[in-house]
Amino acid sequence: MLLRFDPFRDFDRLASEAFGTARTPQPMPMDCYRSGDTFFLHFDLPGINPDSVEVTAENNTLTVQASRQQIAPDDAQHLVAERPTGSYRRQVVLGDGLNIDAVTANYVDGVLTITIPVAEQAKPRHIAIGRGTTDHKVITA
Repeated sequence: MLLRFDPFRDFDRLASEAFGTARTPQPMPMDCYRSGDTFFLHFDLPGINPDSVEVTAENNTLTVQASRQQIAPDDAQHLVAERPTGSYRRQVVLGDGLNIDAVTANYVDGVLTITIPVAEQAKPRHIAIGRGTTDHKVITA
């Protein structure tokens, strides 16, 4: 199992608990793969209200934003508070060969799935090879 070292994780957690907000946006795990002529991106957003999810595409950059609100009352005394609240944001730079106008997004069971088709001009094409003469003479006038 691979663990990422984040020296600011504990500081972020303490600041979030003390001030009620996160210092930086929380991480948003993502899987991305290509199947046929479509790219699929899956973002884990458990416990996120679908109304708080926003997906935008601008200048070949896809941005996913969401937020999770605290459900405990303000005067609650937490015994354990491991579920992060606050803003989530992730940006993905898209290549020129993708059809940005045909991006779709679907949120089911805490997973946001974004599909991005490959643009027609970026799809591989077969190029026919002509059969001509083997004469390589240069004609001068």
